[in-house]
Amino acid sequence: NDMIGNLLSRQNDVVREYVWHIFLVGMAMSYFEVFYAWARIQMKSMFGNFMKEIFCRVGQTVLLLLLYFKLIDISFFINALVGFYIARTLIMKLYSYSLRSPKLDFHFPNNWRNIVKYSALIILGGSTAIVLMEVDKVMLNNFLELENVAFYAVAGFIASTIAVPSKAMHQITYPLTANYLNGRDKPALAQLYQKSSLTLFIVSGILFLLILLNLNELYELLPHKYAGGFMIVFWVGLAKVYDALLGNNNAILFNSDFYRSILFFGVLLAVLAILFNLWLIPNYGINGAAIASFSAFFIYNSLKLGYVKAKFQMQPFTHETIKVLLLLIIIAVIFSTFSFSFHPLVNIALKSILMIALYVGVLYRFKISEDVYAFLNKYLKI
Repeated sequence: NDMIGNLLSRQNDVVREYVWHIFLVGMAMSYFEVFYAWARIQMKSMFGNFMKEIFCRVGQTVLLLLLYFKLIDISFFINALVGFYIARTLIMKLYSYSLRSPKLDFHFPNNWRNIVKYSALIILGGSTAIVLMEVDKVMLNNFLELENVAFYAVAGFIASTIAVPSKAMHQITYPLTANYLNGRDKPALAQLYQKSSLTLFIVSGILFLLILLNLNELYELLPHKYAGGFMIVFWVGLAKVYDALLGNNNAILFNSDFYRSILFFGVLLAVLAILFNLWLIPNYGINGAAIASFSAFFIYNSLKLGYVKAKFQMQPFTHETIKVLLLLIIIAVIFSTFSFSFHPLVNIALKSILMIALYVGVLYRFKISEDVYAFLNKYLKI
């Protein structure tokens, strides 16, 4: 406890007293995932998804409002936040056990060695992903004043919304990818690879531009001290767009016999991310952390892209990918040259409507994506 506390509080001493909270939240999050997985095995994922994505966020919002109106202090806020994570785990446990009560068996299964090996690799891969996503915030705390972590986190959160469509699509592409791999249906797998890449690039690309070109107006609605996050949003957002551009690349790797290699790639890249942060944060501050994150993800994703190309002889890019890229560049140039003089909210709404109208109109007129064209025909009745 003392060693970790000293490590985390070199720059901000207030962090030392909350080390035990890390342990409690970590245990609560771990066991929540166990009970959530237990419910998913019973084909019941909706309640667990609500608890995972919504429950604690609602709790945080309520606590932040209470903190804003000075009805609670920081210490109570953090303790209550830990309480929400623990309560979420207990609720999920009761729900999952209501679906099917577990029967404890203290004997090892016959294939326990395979289970341990696979679990160790998955833990390694999951740890790598967490390091790549969170190491910048931890290292910022060690080099800069604590408020900089808040500025960085807000900007990073804004950029992370670009990844929301990818998460939704991966729920569909993961089982499809596994099915094609098991059936050795390489043509269908290649088609899914390219279609998922193009669709996610279309959606994430316009989200990236909507956020970036409306960022000045958005920061006008926030306290002035948060306004220096443009470059953070740019670099973190660009990394999210590159993630989307890879389509179901992760699903191909983790459902194939090559998952071991890519997990070790991830470990090397986690080390590289730490080295990038050690180099860039002292020289460029919070912008350096964003550049370090982008650099690590760029190398990591490029390795995965090359690995799939080498092992499966397929890649996600098509001529339509270039067309979408050119369209995004044109929209960026057009809408970055002017701004409206209305209230920031009106400016955001007006610019967003015009950008989306132009973007969707071109996509539909030239049928750049079959899937997007079919969606527009079916739901928008153009």
